[in-house]
Amino acid sequence: MSNEAPGSAHSRRGVCLVIAAPSGAGKSSVARALLRSEPALTLSVSATTRAPRLGEIDGTDYFFRDEAAFLAMVAGGEMLEHAQIYGRRYGTPRAPVEQALANGRDVLFDIDWQGHRQLRAALPGDVVGLFLLPPSLAELERRLASRGQDSPAEVARRMEGARAEISHWSEFDHVLVNDDFETTTAAARAVLQAARSVPARSQGIAELAAMLLA
Repeated sequence: MSNEAPGSAHSRRGVCLVIAAPSGAGKSSVARALLRSEPALTLSVSATTRAPRLGEIDGTDYFFRDEAAFLAMVAGGEMLEHAQIYGRRYGTPRAPVEQALANGRDVLFDIDWQGHRQLRAALPGDVVGLFLLPPSLAELERRLASRGQDSPAEVARRMEGARAEISHWSEFDHVLVNDDFETTTAAARAVLQAARSVPARSQGIAELAAMLLA
């Protein structure tokens, strides 16, 4: 029997933290900062039908599956969410996530609004959605252009996609304007900490409260 106190990190169910944002709003940077600062937080590993790139490891970077195997997982209810992007399929396998949650580990998802919607339907009560907004469209375009990786036409395409993504901001539990990275990261950590302390996630909290009141 565990000697951990009720409500400790080892006696609670984990949280699914979804961070969504338009391209250029700083989602990846905030996610990396959270993973560095939160030992109980792990990044969800997606399955994909694309071929591994040099140095990528199956089960670490992605779960690499062929088309038939991927579709079989979808048909068998083994995916929490999935989508087809530029002709390749991506999705979140159910088993590793449910195991992590049961073990009191939190899982970070870098997915779009569609994935968030599917994940919430698959795991009601376990998902906390956080949406990042840029301070303005002009600033978002400046960030995209400053990368120096995309042509003006590609930047324009990404801006159009950003507007479509932003239109779903109200589906999320929390919305942050990412105009200062440190402030945004601190607020994202606060969202995660608050989600961890929801009474329904902690085993033994009701019993402890009853004991204290006896």
